[in-house]
Amino acid sequence: MEQRAALIIDECEKIKSTSPYEIFHDIAKKDFVRIHGPEHHILDGACILTAFYNAGGKINLSEALNKLMFEGLRMPGATCGLWGVCGAVTSIGAALAIIDGTGPLSGEDWGSHMKYTSATLAKLSEIGGPRCCKRDAFAAMEQSIGYIAERYGVALDMPIIKCDFFLLNKQCIGEKCPYNS
Repeated sequence: MEQRAALIIDECEKIKSTSPYEIFHDIAKKDFVRIHGPEHHILDGACILTAFYNAGGKINLSEALNKLMFEGLRMPGATCGLWGVCGAVTSIGAALAIIDGTGPLSGEDWGSHMKYTSATLAKLSEIGGPRCCKRDAFAAMEQSIGYIAERYGVALDMPIIKCDFFLLNKQCIGEKCPYNS
């Protein structure tokens, strides 16, 4: 998993897009990213950090990506079904904490990221399962766009998403998926 994570970080450092979805789509098509898996616990937040930086966000991208990789590697796969929390959401939540420099002892900022994560988890619960790391990444990224614009004044690009990964997902929910193409 460490090798996959390092490849994701390397790819992010090369990309100049301000769209987390475009960054995600480019990297998720690579052979080192599986249709489902814990690499999404790094990839999803890394796309947010990269787009944020490319759109003028004030972070050290290399440091931020490495910190996100450290955090993401600590989270095992299948947390959506086993822990009740999706790795796409925790990955982007970690990215937001990195942008703000927050931790468990932070004051007001401590709860602001939880507003994002709780709203996003609620959206995912409405869509339903079974798990789809791509669908959940799309939803988590969409939810983050408004939060990032409001909180940081940084506008990230987000096209209308139409999934083209569905043929790879044996558990695709088809018409029930908001990104069904």
